[in-house]
Amino acid sequence: MDLRRRAYIATAVLLMLSGACPALAQDAASPPAAVVVDAEGTVQVPAMTVPVSRLLSPEARAYVAEHLNQMQQPAMLEEKDGVPVFMQPYLASQKAQFAVDRQDTTIGGVHVYDYTPKAGIRPENENRVLINLHGGGFMACFPGCAELESMPLAALGGFRVVTVDYRQAPKHRFPAASEDVAAVYRELLKTYPAENIGIYGCSAGGMLTAMSVAWFQAHDLPRPGAVGVFCAGSTLSSAGFGGDADYVNGPVGDARPPAPWPGPADPDKNPLPYLEGTDPKDPLVAPAVSDAVLSRFPPTLIITGTRGFELSSAVYTHTQLVRLGVDAELHVWEGLFHGFFYNADIPESRQAYDVMLRFFDHRLGR
Repeated sequence: MDLRRRAYIATAVLLMLSGACPALAQDAASPPAAVVVDAEGTVQVPAMTVPVSRLLSPEARAYVAEHLNQMQQPAMLEEKDGVPVFMQPYLASQKAQFAVDRQDTTIGGVHVYDYTPKAGIRPENENRVLINLHGGGFMACFPGCAELESMPLAALGGFRVVTVDYRQAPKHRFPAASEDVAAVYRELLKTYPAENIGIYGCSAGGMLTAMSVAWFQAHDLPRPGAVGVFCAGSTLSSAGFGGDADYVNGPVGDARPPAPWPGPADPDKNPLPYLEGTDPKDPLVAPAVSDAVLSRFPPTLIITGTRGFELSSAVYTHTQLVRLGVDAELHVWEGLFHGFFYNADIPESRQAYDVMLRFFDHRLGR
């Protein structure tokens, strides 16, 4: 059992042992609990009840409730053959809906899955390619997350999508994944102009997308045509991505306890094993720390949800890109959580796919 699965299970067990459940309704005769604010502005929020957003589609409301309950079941968080158990129905549904051919191969010496739509690559995309960098905390979820992120865009958009099986922890450490992405990118540059190559990913893959752009700059590789930083941002903290979402969004998005406060002695140290020993001020790790790096980003699409634990970082990264004059879009889905679009059976996910495909179609060269 790897570290990520142990962490998931430990969190779920902790939630169950602590009696995590919807807050009990407050006695109508009692006054509301007070919000306490200290001199530095730290807010102590009393226990509260947060229902599923009524702004979601009926399908998405049911999905959020299901997800929150699944996150409290350790067995659902186990991974089998590279697919977390709770994701298995999403993968089965996508395979039934999205007709693609998958080639198991290597590019630039790196293992990849190479997807093409069974209906054929659309004429306007014949000289374009998308590179997918899958999620999984730099420790897991290949091929599960890779397939869930690649099949919709290949089938719906008529694109060739190459998803990279980059090196991960615990066996490997930074910058192994960036090196693998660069190797695949160099090889694809022999066939495609840089402006016709798009790169995207969710969660760790979204982080890696931004890290790869910084890596390309440092190693004199041409800038890709467009990138998608999904379910992620370009900042890091000891609790995740940083900002308010570290404390607010864990409980309402993934049924996890909020980050502890006071924080650890080193609030910038990221807990991901893959990033062990890295400098949080290194732009190759957290590109948003450097204006020089961010200012040279290609057109960038950022996707998140109001319950995603990456929300603050996603918003901040977008703000900095816009401040620096970079063509950047931010799309935030109300009431939805980290990686919500893995489930193709809710309207909001189809909306997200449409946004992704329009963005790459409009920004990539032809």
